[in-house]
Amino acid sequence: MYVGRDMTELSMIPKSEWKDSELAFFHHSLQQIAPYLNAEGQTIHREIIEEIEARGGLRNSEATYTSGTKQAYD
Repeated sequence: MYVGRDMTELSMIPKSEWKDSELAFFHHSLQQIAPYLNAEGQTIHREIIEEIEARGGLRNSEATYTSGTKQAYD
């Protein structure tokens, strides 16, 4: 379950100030509804993807002894 700032609050600050968990959660959420997004939603999703790429991607792409492969949102 996601525990963090909502999109209303996040829309008022630059994506560079978002936490990794916020980027991961909203990327996943928007990815699920991508076919239904309007132009503004598609732009927000693209900006989130660009910020994730600028940071070098999301961490935990490989399982370790202490963590799995799924990104934790909270």
